[in-house]
Amino acid sequence: MEISNYATKNIEVTSFYFRSRPNKQRFESYPRRMVLDGREYNFMESGMHYLVSKGQELVRLFDVSDGQNQYRLRLDEQQHWTLVNTKTAS
Repeated sequence: MEISNYATKNIEVTSFYFRSRPNKQRFESYPRRMVLDGREYNFMESGMHYLVSKGQELVRLFDVSDGQNQYRLRLDEQQHWTLVNTKTAS
């Protein structure tokens, strides 16, 4: 398995899906598709979702997969998406 680190690689998330949490009346959004270096990646499954406090800032992390590779995406409070890393099966 190869691990790549894209800590400063900005991405565009172009599609989302929504689901509700038990006992909550609102829906939460999750990434469905991203564009990286002009190439589109569709996510088949979503893994863990984390809410992390970084000083005064809250950051959301998403573990997603396109069926072959795993990606960790970061969403900051300014709504900027970043690809944090990838795990590629070899």
